[in-house]
Amino acid sequence: MTDIILAILSIVLLLTGLAGAVLPIPGPPLSLAGLFCLHYSKYANFDKRTLIVFTILTIAMSILDYYAPIWGTKKFGGTKFGAWGSTIGLLVGLFFIPAIGMFIGAFVGALIGELIGGTSFDRAVKAAIGSFIGLATGIVGKVLLCLAMLILGGVALGEYLVIVLG
Repeated sequence: MTDIILAILSIVLLLTGLAGAVLPIPGPPLSLAGLFCLHYSKYANFDKRTLIVFTILTIAMSILDYYAPIWGTKKFGGTKFGAWGSTIGLLVGLFFIPAIGMFIGAFVGALIGELIGGTSFDRAVKAAIGSFIGLATGIVGKVLLCLAMLILGGVALGEYLVIVLG
């Protein structure tokens, strides 16, 4: 019975993690928790190295996800005002249509931050575009990581079913 609960929890966590790669919930950590649930069931036995690699990637992606909009802002000529504006805008955007609000919030926040800092409008727009690109890059990375974990878990469950049913 415990194995069935772990398998169901694993599937829920892996799918929620994938959704969380785009929505404002911690996608990769949820997907990783799903892999561990599956690992501790009888349905999968992942190599220790695989679990360590996915844990390191999840930690790295969580850090990157936070810094990507700031990095994008600075890479496109933004200042600390734009980086702070991007971060504040992203957080505020979470309260308004989360998936879309994050993008709009990071862009508008970087733009306003740069304008407050005295940057010209053209340069502020460029920094805001960098913030948008940084945020999009982080989301793509999270989606790819969560998809990899979902596929790994799906293959493990599939292999178990083939062995049991075959």
